[in-house]
Amino acid sequence: MVTLTRKQRLYQIIFGTQTKAGQYFDIILIGAILSSELILILSSVQTVESQYSTLLTVLEWTFTLLFTIEYVVRLYCSPKPWAYAKSFYGMIDLIAVLPSYLAFLLPGSNYLLIVRLVRVMRIFRILKLARFLKDSNILLRSLKMAQRKILVFFSTVAILVTVLGSLLYIIEGPNNGFTSIPISIYWAIVTITTVGYGDIVPQTDLGKALASLTMLLGYSILAVPTGIITAELSQEMKTQREFIRCMNCSTSGHEADAKYCRNCGTELPEHL
Repeated sequence: MVTLTRKQRLYQIIFGTQTKAGQYFDIILIGAILSSELILILSSVQTVESQYSTLLTVLEWTFTLLFTIEYVVRLYCSPKPWAYAKSFYGMIDLIAVLPSYLAFLLPGSNYLLIVRLVRVMRIFRILKLARFLKDSNILLRSLKMAQRKILVFFSTVAILVTVLGSLLYIIEGPNNGFTSIPISIYWAIVTITTVGYGDIVPQTDLGKALASLTMLLGYSILAVPTGIITAELSQEMKTQREFIRCMNCSTSGHEADAKYCRNCGTELPEHL
């Protein structure tokens, strides 16, 4: 039986999720992050801050000290401390504690602590969402394959809103709130995306007719990017299934989570 050193045990608990202690550590860490964010949010409410100022300050510094200790321990038990310090999560861990100390010199900088919420991404390690992460990779590849079509689509929409905005600027003019072409293009974007804030609306009959056409166009084009991405996603999933081939009968086209061949029942080889 291999005896682990203290540093190795700490590494297993803090960086790993294979052990119960490691899972409990991450759960407690996420709870602490969310609690510190709640305190930060509450401290921005004037009535709450004025009534519980001392308590909020004590709690915030308690969490800051805990996160500082956690960061130092991570550096201590990491096999490559400098590599960890330069990594994404290493930088986030450092930024999570710096604002509180900087608050002594720069009042108000403590609100940068909202960055701690990013660290909740570690929850993916606990839930072991490897399958979901793999599916997200399929989506990313689909988006990459469709990027040229999406670029053409957005370019077309950009031209369309520019033309519609310019036409409405000519029709309505500054007297009805359309004081410039950029403002009119803003209206066209808001209308064609079916958001409709209502802060600027056409007043003339011709302007209303153009607005109606813009709204109908908006509903018509909303399905275009969805169709493009769906088609690429379907193709990517089909390609992914083709990689899963039975070693016994050579049948392919199995689902990503399939364990046995759909044709002969033979156990499928493990796949990423």
